[in-house]
Amino acid sequence: MKINISSKNYPMSEKLSNYIEKKLDKIGKYFDEDTTANIVVSKLRETPKFEATINAKQAVLRAEMANDSIYDAVDLVTDKLEYQMSKLKGKLESRYKENKALKLEFVPEPEEEEFDEEMVIVRRKQVELTPMVAEEAILQMEMLGHDFFVFLDMDTDDVSVVYKRKGNAYGLIETKR
Repeated sequence: MKINISSKNYPMSEKLSNYIEKKLDKIGKYFDEDTTANIVVSKLRETPKFEATINAKQAVLRAEMANDSIYDAVDLVTDKLEYQMSKLKGKLESRYKENKALKLEFVPEPEEEEFDEEMVIVRRKQVELTPMVAEEAILQMEMLGHDFFVFLDMDTDDVSVVYKRKGNAYGLIETKR
């Protein structure tokens, strides 16, 4: 697994970099060499924050944690990623049998209770896609009191989604063809 480490507003030491690589090597056994792990170490106000996104073929794992100790944050994120792998193992095995990017034989077996819950869609809703710009979609979302809003982007003529982020910020998801 390839590991890309970057930092934003946080001093990156060689000791921390080595620690991150050592922890992610343990998760790396679940993936092939072509899989990329993107790591961002940043400072959220005065608290260090650690984010990890692993892009494997047909599967993305992501976890983040803010903690007073960046080393504790690294430990907690790697634990979360391992938990995500074990939770999804059964589903991944059946869905991605032929996917060589995931080495599922190394993933620990999930606990029985984790798969007792069945994913059920309890409501379906159709929305009419209205052409608008992202700023207008944010206003619509705020007026409706929702956390996200689906719209047809006037600039790109593609379906997009705006959503609320922490700290009165917004995100934009654009579709790619």
